[in-house]
Amino acid sequence: MVGRWSWSAGMEDDVEELFRTAVPVWELALRSSVIYLVLLVGLRLSGKREIGQFTLIDLVLVLLVSNAVQPAMTGPDSSLIGGVVIVLVLLSLTWALGWLRLRSGLVRGLLQSHPTVIAQDGHWLPTALQREGVDVQEAEMALREHGIDAVEGVKLAVLELDGTISVVPASSISFRTRRKMGSTRPRT
Repeated sequence: MVGRWSWSAGMEDDVEELFRTAVPVWELALRSSVIYLVLLVGLRLSGKREIGQFTLIDLVLVLLVSNAVQPAMTGPDSSLIGGVVIVLVLLSLTWALGWLRLRSGLVRGLLQSHPTVIAQDGHWLPTALQREGVDVQEAEMALREHGIDAVEGVKLAVLELDGTISVVPASSISFRTRRKMGSTRPRT
């Protein structure tokens, strides 16, 4: 038929190839799970700064790691089904870890660090800066973003969980309370 699309035996083979995996589905799920967990642990160990404040070096690392782990996840498979399986496994792991993080203090402690005070009462805390991998120039840039020109104008600077730096100016008013705060859950 001229001018009409026709289905040929060769096209059937091509379509069939899209849905035939070169390795078992369980192997794709296992490969992608292991890579996911290794990257998660690696990023967790690298510190808060790496997540929130990417430098050129960090960007290069992310691009190279993503390119390097792709063959480890897929193996010899390039099927459509294989890609769908990997995406579903990664989304499922992300959802499951998020769910566990909200319900388990142990999992939350493993996945999240704590905020770190890096400056207090007008002085940098060098050991905290060094431990978190933040240099003074980066921290001073965060101060300027908050409208403070020097560390002497800081009451408190905190490296947050997401890698950002929160700053409380020395001129801010402090409120103290004698009462301990209880649970934030609504009473029934």
